[in-house]
Amino acid sequence: MPPPPTATDPPAAVVLVSGGLDSAVALATARAAGAACHALTFDYGQRHRVELEAARKVSEQLGATRHVLLSIDLRAFGGSALTSDTIDVPKQRAPSGAETEIPVTYVPARNLVFLSLATALAETIGASDIYIGVNAVDYSGYPDCRPAFIEAFARCADLATKAGAEGGRLRIRTPLMEMSKAEIIRAGADLGVDFSLTHSCYDPDERGRACGGCDSCVIRRAGFEASGVEDPTIYAA
Repeated sequence: MPPPPTATDPPAAVVLVSGGLDSAVALATARAAGAACHALTFDYGQRHRVELEAARKVSEQLGATRHVLLSIDLRAFGGSALTSDTIDVPKQRAPSGAETEIPVTYVPARNLVFLSLATALAETIGASDIYIGVNAVDYSGYPDCRPAFIEAFARCADLATKAGAEGGRLRIRTPLMEMSKAEIIRAGADLGVDFSLTHSCYDPDERGRACGGCDSCVIRRAGFEASGVEDPTIYAA
């Protein structure tokens, strides 16, 4: 438990840090805004567990005040290729499928769960801001990345918390929401993000190398190509 903030401390913020590219840029954005960032990472039983070490490295590189690793076992529910050994991660999906279908890599209610727990941490440390790197442009079609969900959750948090009942307001910051992947990468480069520390692949090999064919790899690779920033990702194929 960190010491209580003083009047001279920078404002605290909770930042969801998965270890991926987007969350790293969200953390860098929060730091650039002057926040004391409490990075929050979830070990939820994901098959791509290499991202947990990436989250630790990213949090350290970008100067997070604190890094919290919270374990919750979503494998108990299943229903996603990311939390099941019996559902394959799809590779090389057609663009039309990526745009219109919710893929099996969607983890049921993941961002709803994550933001709820981030809200609890925010209340504990007196933070009014939660940063999350969701994106509604270059994404895999997940319903919990949409602006409507974020807006609804913020209203719910105001009603469900002591801070909200006492007149405070929790802001869900989504600085990447309307940016393309290339724009996110360029912004991260300007903010000093070391992208070699990040991990995006849903199905890495035993050495932690990216598969190159899952939705996340395809979107990441195309983003680097369009951004003009060198891609430091090590791909297995």
